[in-house]
Formats: sequence, C-alpha cells, structure tokens
Amino acid sequence: MNTLSNSAPIVLATGGTGGHVFPAEALAGELASRGHRLALITDKRGRQWKGALADFPVHAIHATSPSGGIAGKLRGVVELGRGFFEARAVLRQLAPAAAVGFGGYASVPGIMAATMARIPTVLHEQNAVLGRANRLLANRVDRIATAFAHVEHVAPERATMVGNPVRDEVRALYGRGYVPPNSTGTINILVTGGSQGATVFSKILPAALAQLPPVLRSRLRLVQQCRSEDLEAVKAAYAALGIEAELASFFADIPARLAGAHLVLARAGASTVAELTASGRPSILVPYPHATDDHQNANARAIDEVGATIRVTNAEFTPALLAKLLSELSADPARLARMAEAAHSLGRPDAAQRLADVVESLLRKAPQVAGGAA
Repeated sequence: MNTLSNSAPIVLATGGTGGHVFPAEALAGELASRGHRLALITDKRGRQWKGALADFPVHAIHATSPSGGIAGKLRGVVELGRGFFEARAVLRQLAPAAAVGFGGYASVPGIMAATMARIPTVLHEQNAVLGRANRLLANRVDRIATAFAHVEHVAPERATMVGNPVRDEVRALYGRGYVPPNSTGTINILVTGGSQGATVFSKILPAALAQLPPVLRSRLRLVQQCRSEDLEAVKAAYAALGIEAELASFFADIPARLAGAHLVLARAGASTVAELTASGRPSILVPYPHATDDHQNANARAIDEVGATIRVTNAEFTPALLAKLLSELSADPARLARMAEAAHSLGRPDAAQRLADVVESLLRKAPQVAGGAA
C-alpha cells in the first residue's frame, strides 16, 4: 500500500460525458492500486457509470450548463448553486484528502466547495483549450494538469503536462510499432466520428473514393462508424464501387481496429487524439466545427504541428480534397510512417500515473488539510 494513503478518500468530480469520464476512471484505477480510497461527485448521469468507477461511492448532485437564453442561464446558475450546497455537505461527511476535477459543469460545485474548504485541488484538462467549466475554477485550484504542452487560457507556469489517460487496451499499443502498407498491398482505413461527426464522413468519403482510380479503390479496406440512419446508403455506395467495408454505428473493439489501421479518419476530440498518439497512428482529422471554443481545431493543430496528422477544416473537407489526400498518402508509405512516428512521439501511456503523482504531491505538502473541511 502506498505510504501516502490514509482513511481520508480522494474525491473525483466530473461531468458525465465520456471525454471526462475516461480519464477519471483511469485515475481512479491508478489511485486505488496505490491504496487510496475514492469517492465520486457528479450529476445523475454518474449513476450509470460502469468499469472501475462503479467500484466507488457515487454522490449525485444537481448541476447543469448555464447556457441558452436568459431562462436557460438562470436555471443553470440556480442548479449549480443548489449543487454547491449539496457538494459541501458531501465534503463535510467525507473530509477528503484532495479533490480532482475533470471538467464539465457537474464538476464545478464539488471543486468550488473543495477550494472554499481549503481541500487540496487539481484540475485535469483534456483539450488544448481550457474548458469553460474548468475556466471558472482555474484561479482557485492548487494545480492544473493538462493533456497538451500548451493549453489556451492556462498560464504555462500553472500547468503540469501529464497527458490524457486512455483505456488499457489502447495503452497496450504504445511501442508496438507501425507497419505502413506496401505500394501494392491492402490499405486499412479506420473511420470514426461519433454522433456529432459520423454523418459528414458518410457523405464525403463515398464521393471521394468514387474519384480514385479503380486499382487504388481495390486496395482499400474500410472500417467505418456510421449513424444508424446512414448505414444502408453508405453500404450501397461502397458496394457499387467494389470497396470492401465493415460498417456499424458502434464498434466495441476500437483498440483492435486501431492496431490494424494504416490510416485513421476522424474528428479531433480529446479522447480520439489521445488514442491516436498512444497507438502511434497517422490520421486525417476534421475538427467538429461547433465544438465549444473551437477546441477540436486546437487539439488537431497541436499534433498537426509535429506532422502526426493532416488537419482539414470542415469547410475545406470536400470529396476532391479527400481523394487527393488519399491518393498522395497511398503512394507514399514513407510519409505515413513518419506521421506514425510523430504521433508516437506525443503518446503518453503513463498519463494516469503522472496525474496520480500530481495528486499525491499535494498530499505530501498538505496531509492535514482534509480534516478541516468546513
């Protein structure tokens, strides 16, 4: 058992979406392995969590984004205020040793209450732009851990770059190497988009492939995530082009698909970028244009600058441009290999351990703080 562990738990506060939950789950597993007790503060969606987080007590509070019109903003403020008093009561009960926030408005009441109780606090930011919820808390917390070397709205002296934790199956791909396709062999392309991104790929990719020479089309093997309403149309389009494709609205084995991919076509969410760098896979990234504060574009830019991806804006993403890029990359395996190496250089397979180290560094400096939760 870690010598820093004690009876006081470490509280994790997070929103309910996957981009916030995955790193929280990874940290929970790492801290538990070091002998620490954990507790969670989240909104009602947190009760649905599975995996490592299901092993720890969940304290659901009221919280919602203060967005929309005046009524929506007012409702959000009221809910966050209500959540603050609920979180404060939870912290009084738990007297935690530290609190870690992962973004999302559901994390705000818990971390705000922790800072007011002088409990050591850490924020983890998954994107290359500090999220709006984390921005409300940034000046109050003790440490800010980031997934990128440079994060907008975070002063460099306040940031500690740890990376963005990924699931164990993806982390296992780190260091396994990348073998580019040969000049005449099969090219495996993985296409992921999620609910907010899959439609654009379903529209653009078939039209782009139709512009490729038949010899090149015959080399392609696609694994593509599509929205359920697009599946039949996309399947028919590929069949007409003679392209071998496996289509589904969801793939439960993305790590295995990454392992076999020569090229990935995707949006640029934080988890996607972390998995691309951990697995060392070249990519074409098309940032979701309506992401808050254009954070997906910042994510893609961060790895485009080192040559790990080709960043294409949504406005630029046309069948003609995609056909051109696919033709160029398929004819240049050495370039794909360089992109893969650049992606690998940014991988942080030890992100969960590094984040846990940041948390434990606060326990060393203030081991008595938790008992004074007010």
